[in-house]
Amino acid sequence: MSKKSKGGGTPATAALTRAAAEFTLHPYEHDPAAQAYGEEAADALGVPYERIFKTLVAELESGLAVAVVPVSGKLDLKALAAALGGKRAAMAEAAKVERVTGYVVGGISPLGQRKRLPTVVDSSALEFGTIFFSAGKRGLQIETAPADLIRLTEAVTAPIGKPS
Repeated sequence: MSKKSKGGGTPATAALTRAAAEFTLHPYEHDPAAQAYGEEAADALGVPYERIFKTLVAELESGLAVAVVPVSGKLDLKALAAALGGKRAAMAEAAKVERVTGYVVGGISPLGQRKRLPTVVDSSALEFGTIFFSAGKRGLQIETAPADLIRLTEAVTAPIGKPS
């Protein structure tokens, strides 16, 4: 895997470059009518849904938190709350998420957010040598080792995904 940041410079790619992490950018043609951004990326790149991870932001008693789960399933809000020592979680409002992360919905990366939020990566990510997630804009995915994502976000891993 090579470091490639030309043409895809985002706060997420800048964070990976600063950390000297190995990553590959995978651009694809984003369809503005698409609703399921992760599935769109998987289909466009020919990558199994289990290896493409979506970045979701939830509200816990302690504030906002980031969940990184495979697009093949859904976020288990109760498991997310438990992983962060909370009792319950609910999905955060899109406008608030965009304001806090600096990214638009459908292009939210777990890396390079305006404010560092507690992050939980679904433990299934550890089954793969590399995983894909948003590079910080629609139509661009980062492929990197899950260990690099976990290290750079200071994430915990837990089984927070559940089947759709």
